[in-house]
Amino acid sequence: MLKAGVLGAGHLGKIHLRLLNQSEKYNLVGFYDADIENGKKVEAEFGYKFFHTIEDLINAVDVVDIVTPTLSHYDCAIQAIEKGKHIFIEKPITNTVEEAEKIRALLAENHVKGQVGHVERFNPAFTAVKNDIHTPMFIETHRLAEFNPRGTDVPVVLDLMIHDIDIILSVVKSKVKHVSASGVSVISDTPDIANARIEFENGCVANLTASRISLKNMRKTRFFQKDAYISVDFLEKKCEVVKMKDAPEQPGDFDMVLQNAEGIKKQIYFDNPNISSNNAILDELESFADAINNNTKPIVTLHDGTEALRVATQIINCFQ
Repeated sequence: MLKAGVLGAGHLGKIHLRLLNQSEKYNLVGFYDADIENGKKVEAEFGYKFFHTIEDLINAVDVVDIVTPTLSHYDCAIQAIEKGKHIFIEKPITNTVEEAEKIRALLAENHVKGQVGHVERFNPAFTAVKNDIHTPMFIETHRLAEFNPRGTDVPVVLDLMIHDIDIILSVVKSKVKHVSASGVSVISDTPDIANARIEFENGCVANLTASRISLKNMRKTRFFQKDAYISVDFLEKKCEVVKMKDAPEQPGDFDMVLQNAEGIKKQIYFDNPNISSNNAILDELESFADAINNNTKPIVTLHDGTEALRVATQIINCFQ
C-alpha cells in the first residue's frame, strides 16, 4: 500500500480523504490545510491526522494528492516532486501553461509519476463507449450547472468546460488548428456562460457550451463519425450508440433501413453498452496507484492536463 497524504481539506479534499482512507491500495497518512482551524475541525470530526506544515506531510508519504485552490497547485507540486514524491493533482493542473510545463519537466528529471484529476475520463458512461469512438468529425457538448458561489473564483472555462476539453482531446487524435469563443459575465467578474469552437487539423470540429447560471444541470456530449452517432450523458451515466451498416439483401420485418438518393441502403442498429456503477474519483486515484506499482503510464498524464489547460487558455483569451 502506498502512503498517501492530501493537501487541502475543502469540499473536494474531504472526499479524497474519505476515499483514500477506504482504498485498499493506499494507506492514508494524513493531510495538510492552510486554514489551521479547518484542519483541526476535520481532524476532530474524521480522525485523519492533521499536519501543521506541508513539508512534514510530504516527508511522511509516497504520494501527494493536491486538492488545494488552483493558484497554489504549482508550489505544492514543486515541493512534492523535489522530494521525490509522486503527485496526483486536481484539474486544472495549474494556473498557467508555463507552470504546467515546468512541473512536467521537473517530474521527468526526478523520475516520479503524475496524474491530473480529470474525473470524467472515469465516468462509466464514457468508459463504456470510448472504444466505439473512432475519428469523430463533429462533437457537441453541453455542461450546464445551477449557480454555486463556490466555483466563481475561476472562469467557467476552467471550472466546467475543461472537463469536456480533456474528453475531446483524448478522442481526437489530431492537433488543434483554431479556437474561437465568446463568453458573458452575468453574475461574476469572469464569464459565467461560454461557447467555444475548436477546429482540428484533421477536419474535426467541436462545439462546446458551458454555463454555471442555468436552471437545471446537464452534462451531455454527442460524437458524430462515419456510420455512427454516440451520445454520452455524464450526469445520468447513460450512453447510446447508433450505428449504420450496409442493409441485408432481405431485411427483417423489424429492421430499420434507410435508402439515399443514389439507392444505397443502410441499416440502423442500436447498441446499448453495459454501464457498471462506480465511484469515478476512487477509480482515478486507484488507477494512479496501479500506474505507480506497475510502472505504467497514468491514464490522465500531466501532458494531458497541460494540453487541456492550453486549449482552455486559448478560449479564455478570446474573451479579452
